[in-house]
Amino acid sequence: MRAKTRKRWGIVLVVVILLGIGAAVVLSGLLDPRYETGAADGPEAADRQMLDRGKYLAQAGDCMACHTAQDGPLYAGGVPIETPFGTIYGTNITPDKQYGIGQWTSADFYRALHDGLAPEHPLYPAMPYTTYRGMSREDSDALYAYLRSVPPIAVPNKPTEVPFPFNMRFLMRGWNLLFLKDELPDVSKGESQQWLRGRYLTNALGHCTECHTPRGAFGQLDLGASFEGGTLGDLNSPDITPEGLARRGWTPEHLQRFLALGISPLGSAYGDMYEAFHFSTRHLSKDDNQAMVAYLTGDEPLPPLALPAPADQQEAPQAGLTTGRSIYLAVCAGCHAMNGEGKPGATVALKGNSTLRNADAHNLVHVILHGLEARSLPEGDRQAMPGFAGELDDEQIARLANHLRTRWGGQKGDVQPGDVGALR
Repeated sequence: MRAKTRKRWGIVLVVVILLGIGAAVVLSGLLDPRYETGAADGPEAADRQMLDRGKYLAQAGDCMACHTAQDGPLYAGGVPIETPFGTIYGTNITPDKQYGIGQWTSADFYRALHDGLAPEHPLYPAMPYTTYRGMSREDSDALYAYLRSVPPIAVPNKPTEVPFPFNMRFLMRGWNLLFLKDELPDVSKGESQQWLRGRYLTNALGHCTECHTPRGAFGQLDLGASFEGGTLGDLNSPDITPEGLARRGWTPEHLQRFLALGISPLGSAYGDMYEAFHFSTRHLSKDDNQAMVAYLTGDEPLPPLALPAPADQQEAPQAGLTTGRSIYLAVCAGCHAMNGEGKPGATVALKGNSTLRNADAHNLVHVILHGLEARSLPEGDRQAMPGFAGELDDEQIARLANHLRTRWGGQKGDVQPGDVGALR
């Protein structure tokens, strides 16, 4: 770490420690009726209607993605969540009394969702309490009741891999004072009941802000740029403001189909968005699907921007894999077809593909380099895409990316070999 950066973190650390101590003193004296103490509520206290609602809320809230490891027991935790500050693992939220939430009351659960404070210690905002804060107490209680009804699994929680000083959890009290907001800014305009329901689904339950909003140096959401795209993991989350969606050709009908089926004429879900689709959005009711889209696009959706005519690339004929088109025909056309129309049920079409229409070429270059896993979708499995990092050099991948962007994405052919090398 550079000296300047170390100094900055040192100053911030002192400030946050002081704020944390102050917050601890204040919070220790709170007597809030929402946080009443008492014994943990058993599943017998909830009726079937409440449990069914709680299960639906768990799906709408995408709880499984972070709390169920691949091939692991339901909600027993263990999912690694990579952050700039270290790796945090999703915890066991089954009703196991030793490792899960079996000793928690419904008030404890609400406080964790609302304030990021578990009975044992403050939570890291990798658990999206910054947006779950908007969840109603009624929905929190229904979700709690459902989680209390699933089988208890005695799986220990994995310790976080967060270095000093970020491993001092009490600092999160100061972080909360600085960055935890009661309300999130609206991404669109609307007043209808459908729009209002969509705001709740998107901003609170679906916590879309967490991935699609950039973050500051301390991991806080940059709410002045809500939904304008974020960087988490290997792929960038795109701009899903009404303007950003329209710019890439999205219509409300396309979005509804994408959320329900994981695919639309503009492409299929991949990366973390596939997990969000698979565990969450495909389970939304038709009304909630339409409400979420109404919020993302507004009560008066913007018309989608027409795809510009393909740019004249003026690539001189040369021998071998030296032009973007020759590279495409050699390594891509076998799956995506000569004219980029794709293969129904197997590969996506490239004309107007949302990733190609994105001004940021990061995801496109990453996918060309490293490929994509095969994915199961309701309308047919998407075949795996191989990565070409071992077959093509940086210059060739840059030429291929530029061919795709100018031919079928209406973007500039401005990807440079250095851009590719940075993602290799």
